[in-house]
Amino acid sequence: MAANRRHFVMALALALGLSGTVPAADQRTFIPLIARGFQHQFWQSVKKGAEQAAQDYKVTISFEAPEAEWMVDKQIDMLAAGLARRPGAIGLAATDSQAVIPLLRKAKAAKVPVVAFDSGVSGDLTATTVMTDNAAAAGLAADKLAALLGDAGDVLLLAHDQVSTTGVLRRDGFLDQMRKAHPKIRVIEVQYAADPLKAAEVARAMVQAHPRAKGLFCTNEATALGAGKAMKEIRKSGLVVVGFDSGKGQKDLINEGVMAGAITQNPVGIGYKTVEAAVKLSRGEGVPKVIDTGYFWYDKSSMRDPRIAPLLYD
Repeated sequence: MAANRRHFVMALALALGLSGTVPAADQRTFIPLIARGFQHQFWQSVKKGAEQAAQDYKVTISFEAPEAEWMVDKQIDMLAAGLARRPGAIGLAATDSQAVIPLLRKAKAAKVPVVAFDSGVSGDLTATTVMTDNAAAAGLAADKLAALLGDAGDVLLLAHDQVSTTGVLRRDGFLDQMRKAHPKIRVIEVQYAADPLKAAEVARAMVQAHPRAKGLFCTNEATALGAGKAMKEIRKSGLVVVGFDSGKGQKDLINEGVMAGAITQNPVGIGYKTVEAAVKLSRGEGVPKVIDTGYFWYDKSSMRDPRIAPLLYD
């Protein structure tokens, strides 16, 4: 527990530059946060950061999410329930950025500021977005995969969806960077899977359909875990797999050599900055339109790097 607490504090210090005391907010301020799902450790780390910020700013939060990230209707119900409680502000990681628009319009009409986190919503319905620069992060993944392949060859892309901002930006960021910077690499197939079991099935089919493919990029924890499972089951060698996010399962795949490396976000920082922005908005203070919480590439050799280790979660 002590080591976990140290990592947590280090992550906050590195990503947020926290020091001294934080101004107190009204104890009665209530801020519901609605995430995309609970099946990945990423969201548990976001929750830790949010809880720390709630403690520092002396506000009350709730942190809810559907059991799985594809449960759009359930997330919409949670958003409606949160708005019905007349909160000071609300945080939302939209599973489907289009499906939430009617409720976000209601929030705007009721003057309830909305902080998008992890996954943004286009337009002016949210006051700010707390997130990784997903396109740039996926571009870094493209650069790393290209370097591992000698800057030539066919690669595959397995994305977690095509309706969330994160899914779209990571897919397109990877594709755009390959086109611009690595013209001898061809992305020959793009597929989608929302959970590890489906991702394993899809990854297996992709690899078997393209036996000469040299690389595979997976855009989140679920797709990375599924692809790793598939590679083990079919005993595929010679394919360089690059992932996104962290978690014990993905770190194990990297340590075992099944996956070459991955992009880590700063989930603790995302949670903290979401609550911090919501508090400021509830007071009528301004916040930047985008709050970038950063990202790093990590592999087996850099997991203990003091800049990276606090951002890798179990």
